[in-house]
Amino acid sequence: MFKPEVYKQRRTALYSQNLKGIALFFGNEESPMNYAANTYAYRQDSTFLYFFGLDMPGLAGVIDFDEEKEIIFGNDVDMEDIIWMGPQPKMTDNALKAGITHVEPFKNLEQFLKSALQKGREIHFLPQYRHDNKILLESLLGIAISKQKERASVALIKAVVNLRSVKDKYEIEELEKAAAIGYQMHVTSMKMAKPGIYEREIAGAIEGIALSQGAGVSFPIILSQNGQTLHNHDHSQVLEKGRLMVTDAGAETVLRYSSDFTRTVPVGGKFSQRQRDIYQIVLDANNAATAAVKPGITYKSVHLLASKVIASGLKNLGLMKGDVEEAVRNGAHAMFFPHGLGHMMGLDVHDMEDLGEDYVGYDEEVKRSDQFGIAYLRLGRRLKTGFVLTNEPGIYFIPELISLWKSENKFTDFINYAKVEEYIGFGGIRLEDDLLVTEHGCKLIGKRVPITIDEVEETMRD
Repeated sequence: MFKPEVYKQRRTALYSQNLKGIALFFGNEESPMNYAANTYAYRQDSTFLYFFGLDMPGLAGVIDFDEEKEIIFGNDVDMEDIIWMGPQPKMTDNALKAGITHVEPFKNLEQFLKSALQKGREIHFLPQYRHDNKILLESLLGIAISKQKERASVALIKAVVNLRSVKDKYEIEELEKAAAIGYQMHVTSMKMAKPGIYEREIAGAIEGIALSQGAGVSFPIILSQNGQTLHNHDHSQVLEKGRLMVTDAGAETVLRYSSDFTRTVPVGGKFSQRQRDIYQIVLDANNAATAAVKPGITYKSVHLLASKVIASGLKNLGLMKGDVEEAVRNGAHAMFFPHGLGHMMGLDVHDMEDLGEDYVGYDEEVKRSDQFGIAYLRLGRRLKTGFVLTNEPGIYFIPELISLWKSENKFTDFINYAKVEEYIGFGGIRLEDDLLVTEHGCKLIGKRVPITIDEVEETMRD
């Protein structure tokens, strides 16, 4: 945990958001894999961690805006717990680590909320994503599970997003730690990408790095020589010389802060000329986006800048044609670049996505597009100093998408389908860095994972 003062400052900042009534925050419980006693690795709710810091099950937190009082609801361990887990700190001692002096048994939460409702006080809660917490919320507040999403407090969602979006110095230090683990994961992946190796061998090795140095991976590892599938979690193939292997992976620190990098490498260590050509376009788009990021600019505009770099590069290779600006305006480039440029990152690899992606990545000024490709952009809003985000352009040759658009005669003024079909089987290339928006621009978080063609080939030769 951070020092108690950090959590006190965060809760004080929440008071300043001008909410009235009570905010209720559920921690997460253990989640069974196949029977109750055999659980998945425990992961606390990120917003609960942000305000209370306690990384353990069986907790709820309350912030009373009217009385400026905070309460942790949780139980001390009993003898049965001690037998299996060993001695544990008292809940009062745990709460003090977060700067909280009021602690009550968990069973008292029901009466506390009932009393608040009887007094007509407003109870704010965030959208729930765990089924057990949805059931608990229904039991405590009488709100049917089917109605909870619409009844979640928009005022609290916006207040939390406002605070969590800007990272403080302690968070940035943790993000740097996560990046250092991610660097080692990706360099290891590069060195292991040899013909005859199973994808799962590499995925297992780099997950082991994340576990040995932190809390594990920040999301299930994406690692495949079928990189045209954007989120490919299948690791069953044997690597073949000359194929491209995409590794999209990151680590969580012990305090649960994330990294998220992507690199694409040639199996066997040497890019072909065709691979070099496409790779350099993606790298140019990545570098152009990094150079453009600064406070006050919308990330939607950065996405469109990267899209134009991609469309221009593909036009130079004969894969696209016509006016680049018009092609991007109409979304023709999205056949090759069908996803968004990036997302917010912090305690979650897709930061605060549980609160609603449009609350995190968009606002009253910048609305989500419904155009194919840019519709998947998770972050479009105007950037501020202290935002942490990913920059991950890519080019993919998806046979099914190519076939569909060709059959529909779609964007024939901008796409040279005859040339594109020569690239079926190419796979995909994505290059992703993590950025911190600074006062006048941005900086990479952590040491940059080898990314130029020469750097990648040299790393794979070692």
